[in-house]
Amino acid sequence: MLQNLVTEARNPASAQIDELSPLEIVRLMNAEDARIAGAVLAEAEPISRAIEIIADRLREGGRLIYLGAGTSGRLGVLDAAECPPTFNSPPGQVIGLIAGGTSALTRAVEGAEDHPEFAIADLDAVGICERDVVVGIASSGRTPYVIGGLQHARERKAFTIGFSCNSEPALAAACDLTITPIVGPEVISGSTRLKAGTATKLTLNMLTTGAMVLLGKTLGNLMVDLRATNQKLLERTRRIVMLLTDLDVEQADLLLKHCDGELKTAVVAQKLGCTASEARARLAAAGGHLRKAINATAPPATPIRSASEELSHFPSSNLHPPPSFVMGIDGGGSKTAAWLSRQNESGEWTIVGRGVAGPSNPQSVGFATAFRNLDSAVEAAFADARTACVEVAAACGALAGAERESDRRQIEHWASDRRLATQLQLVHDALPLLAAGTPRGHGVGLIAGTGSFAFGQNAQGEMARAGGWGYLIGDEGSGYAIALAALHAATRAADQRGPTTSLLARFMKETGREQPLDLIGAIYQSNVDARTIASWADLVFEEAEAADKVAATIVGQAARDLAETVAAVCRKIAFTSAPFPLALGGSLVVHRASYRENVASDLQRLGFTPAPIGLVPDPVLGAVVLAQRLVVAR
Repeated sequence: MLQNLVTEARNPASAQIDELSPLEIVRLMNAEDARIAGAVLAEAEPISRAIEIIADRLREGGRLIYLGAGTSGRLGVLDAAECPPTFNSPPGQVIGLIAGGTSALTRAVEGAEDHPEFAIADLDAVGICERDVVVGIASSGRTPYVIGGLQHARERKAFTIGFSCNSEPALAAACDLTITPIVGPEVISGSTRLKAGTATKLTLNMLTTGAMVLLGKTLGNLMVDLRATNQKLLERTRRIVMLLTDLDVEQADLLLKHCDGELKTAVVAQKLGCTASEARARLAAAGGHLRKAINATAPPATPIRSASEELSHFPSSNLHPPPSFVMGIDGGGSKTAAWLSRQNESGEWTIVGRGVAGPSNPQSVGFATAFRNLDSAVEAAFADARTACVEVAAACGALAGAERESDRRQIEHWASDRRLATQLQLVHDALPLLAAGTPRGHGVGLIAGTGSFAFGQNAQGEMARAGGWGYLIGDEGSGYAIALAALHAATRAADQRGPTTSLLARFMKETGREQPLDLIGAIYQSNVDARTIASWADLVFEEAEAADKVAATIVGQAARDLAETVAAVCRKIAFTSAPFPLALGGSLVVHRASYRENVASDLQRLGFTPAPIGLVPDPVLGAVVLAQRLVVAR
């Protein structure tokens, strides 16, 4: 019965809405709308599964087809129409079908949603096939047009997804996967254009955006595959090219002209110093992924030239940077990165030089080695910018151990001796995560790479930390901790003191040993350091993914350890009753989606909701941001 549907029920909060003032109506509707995001988040797993399937089908030449009636159909058509200009998707790759046809977009076509045969005809008209994905959108979960269309699509072997704001068996029986955010009764009973419509829009945004990201349509959060069909998009294309290549307006326009206006082609050509044709070939070999195309071949050691030799670059004769130059440094147990940034005449900051060197955590490599690697990274950044090493206006060093007074003093002496910067800020290596990975600079930052560490700061400026005790007495959830636990499991398996595991054979192969006891020499007599052991975490993840139960248990426990570390910080600064921003840094959580998803799920089980979650592949960017703020504050 219709009255049994959640979306048709009366909402007690709005029972007297006709007696409220306009301001009270706004507050009431806003409070109800605030529930929508949580309902959609509860469906994160089926939505993520849908994204994977859609991306796979589109990659194989299939299509995404939305099917709906009324508001649901209009939202599907809207999302489909936005894909070509936003992601340069081919016409017809994403299709929106609405009961009653195109005339139903602007006016109601009464009764069209009651005819399943209309959906069958609409799907046949677009040639539905087994490579396609059909998403049936029905807030009630009962719309005959949608259910009939899904059943027909399944018969044609397309993958079918049902979206509803009611748990309805009829819809579930008609599709392969269901997404069911329960948003509760509407403010106006039965008016599903309200909360149900908003939940629909949020979910469709995720489906197409997530799929297009997997298909390589973005670089980070930049739309690098957009179609410049109007002046606004032309300007956006130019701005993105300038951002990714550090070119000025004239240089970017010239580069785009030589690359026929193709944004990704232009960036690859400039980054790798190749022609437009070579850039297109590299992109094709990388499946259209800009990052993969750039990283597939390292840039030449000589100064990079674009597809056009007419393009000028940062002048080598400019040996003295203006006061607007700043530097960010990120130093830890695996590597040291230094980025040089410059402010242009319009006030915009760009990265002009990048340098990388070995680890600079003095607790693991000693101060002499740490300072030597810091020197190398700084010098490499200036060399990359083709300018002399001179004192910059401001520098922020996000360095392991910077929060300890004794370490800080030695780092300050190093910076002073080499005249690094007029202004210097030293912070521990988690603070830049908040600067680069959270909307307003407050939330929790979690690092999980060679080591692990969590740091939080709330809007009131209260700070807290957890973890970061080093590989000998802490760093739970880190690469080192995972690899060490796996080594323990491997030796127990060798002794038959523990369960059999494929980890034993993997470690023997990794170290080139033929007998289990030979691992002793591989570890103790080969001067294996913490960084090397941490790198072996990769093989633990591989064995876990290959269904080794011991490896899976180790990875699962490591994720729980990280979640508990974050939870400890949340409790200290009162992130306990509402979602909190979480910024993630370090190779384990940045490059392993399943691992960070486990951490987020474990946090949910502990009663904490991380949202939004920001990935910071290069924490040094946060250090640059903090250095820029020093100049602005001055």
